[in-house]
Amino acid sequence: MPPARLLGISIFCLLLVRNSESFSDDVSALLAFKRAIYEDPLSKLSDWNSRDKDPCTWSGVGCSAFNSRVVTLELSNSSLQGFLAPEIGSLRYLQKLVLDHNTFLGSIPKDTGKLKNLIELNLSSNQLVGPIPSEIGDMPNIAKIDLHANRLDGAIPPELGKLGSLLELRLSNNRLTGTIPASNDSNMESTNSNDQIGLCQLSQLTDIDLSYNFLVGDIPTCLKQIQRSSLVGNCFQDNDTSNRPLQQCEINQGTGKDNHTDENEQKGLPEPLWLLILEVIAAVSFLCLLTLCTITGLRRCRARSSGSGNSAPWTRAVSWKENTVISIDDDLLVNVPKISRQELAEACEDFSNIIGSSHETVVYKGTLKDGQEIAVVSLSVSVHYWNDYVELYFQKEVIEMARLSHENIAKLVGYCKESEPLSRMLVFQYPPNGTLYEHLHDGEGWQLSWPRRMKLALAIARALRYLHTELQPPFAVAALTSSSIYLTEDYSPKIIDFERWRYLVTKPGLGSVNGGPVNSITDSRHKRFMDVQANTFAFGVILLELISGRASVSKDTGDLVDWARKHLEHPEEFSKLVDERLQRQSVNQESLGIVCNVVNLCIDPEPSRRPSMSMIAAILEEGIETSAATLMRDSSLAWAEAELAIS
Repeated sequence: MPPARLLGISIFCLLLVRNSESFSDDVSALLAFKRAIYEDPLSKLSDWNSRDKDPCTWSGVGCSAFNSRVVTLELSNSSLQGFLAPEIGSLRYLQKLVLDHNTFLGSIPKDTGKLKNLIELNLSSNQLVGPIPSEIGDMPNIAKIDLHANRLDGAIPPELGKLGSLLELRLSNNRLTGTIPASNDSNMESTNSNDQIGLCQLSQLTDIDLSYNFLVGDIPTCLKQIQRSSLVGNCFQDNDTSNRPLQQCEINQGTGKDNHTDENEQKGLPEPLWLLILEVIAAVSFLCLLTLCTITGLRRCRARSSGSGNSAPWTRAVSWKENTVISIDDDLLVNVPKISRQELAEACEDFSNIIGSSHETVVYKGTLKDGQEIAVVSLSVSVHYWNDYVELYFQKEVIEMARLSHENIAKLVGYCKESEPLSRMLVFQYPPNGTLYEHLHDGEGWQLSWPRRMKLALAIARALRYLHTELQPPFAVAALTSSSIYLTEDYSPKIIDFERWRYLVTKPGLGSVNGGPVNSITDSRHKRFMDVQANTFAFGVILLELISGRASVSKDTGDLVDWARKHLEHPEEFSKLVDERLQRQSVNQESLGIVCNVVNLCIDPEPSRRPSMSMIAAILEEGIETSAATLMRDSSLAWAEAELAIS
């Protein structure tokens, strides 16, 4: 073989191997991104398969037609919850990173600055905390940065001034403090010096929004000249700008901070020097404290091991999440009523009135001083297992429950959070008429006539439609069953999501997991309960219980769905599904057919084929209400049944 041809083949093979390795880097980075997501209720990442070596077909991923490298990652409005994995910085060819309107926690990874080809960065409308990393200033091609509506704090990094291609900068609705870095010296005007950084160096900038932060000082003249700029809602000295109320500025900034800085500058003390000394002292103190805690922890673990041969000491898996700063902010719950443990003890007869329990939770029934009946869910967890990750997740779940507002969902009355003894409780409105399960399976069922059962089916469907389609992000009930549906005195259903809290504190998920603390707490919940499609299937089972009067699983009849499928396949056999206690009543065949067809849609073995609850509710509203009108005309008995349903 000629040497030239041999050399060409060698070079081709080398390029092929390098391209394969680079391609593998993209896959590894994306899978790391997926592992850091602990809730995906819309199954956006369900096709991200580790065995699939081609990520270009994955949802939200776009690749270059030239070299098949990942160039876009767009998952906005996907209801994702989790952290931003540092490995995202390995996507060397990435040009667009759009993850807005999700629930990303933690800080922005410094590795983001490695995305040298990035043109658009959109992380807005999340719950990111901590400072904006200065490494973002190392992305030479970036044209748009949108970080608004997070909880970012600290100063605006002056390194942003190195982004010569930047057109849009949106940092509004955060907690940014300090002055706007116009340049790296005291001159507030733009300068052409090559060694200058600061926002006044952004000659291409056309849009800037720094509104609703806690920025102080003067507004640089260069920013006033930008046509589309918004700086309102800060703490500037400029009287021409609409600022926050003075009280808010004093609380968040501190009135003496700037004066103290000015004094130091007047005395000639170089700020970088004293700041460096302070950092060294803080670092040494932290290392000493960390060493002391480590020694104490090891002694305790050894003592536990020697005291109990069968129990292993609690350990935490080491991962990148261990280095993530978790911000616990009680202000997140400021709009949720807080109830003292003492008040709940009095309401629940000193916590003796237990109506349910498991290894993870105890549910009490009680009555508040105003006469309101409540159910109190107390989380059973040792103080040794309650870490910052679980506390953050607890707060997030309280906020999730508090935002629910529907007539067929039990209202969250408040919460209890105390340290001595460790108490985490949720207080719900308690409907006094028992559960749907009890009425269908433990009693004689005579109170639940056919019209009343259809009324319940409609109400539950409307509640799920609200949770799945009217809320953003959607809310999935952890374990939707007839036992989680409570009835009022007039037989209106109220969904209470007690099971959600059981899986928050399931061990060994608390404290140590594969890949980090948060993943274990929520992975099993995500796979088993937090799926919107799983709620749709569960609703189909509840409809079967309403039709047949049978429990979802029983020793006598086995699995309800398996038993019903053979009749659901043949419309002429729908009547064989009807509860025997209803045979003497007028069961409208039209509404029965509609409900059975809806059941078939809900229990489809393939989740992607199950329709949304919006569509299911619409079918039931149109079909059941129409057939009910026909029933009223044709049967005098139906009038009596309707009277029972309404009363």
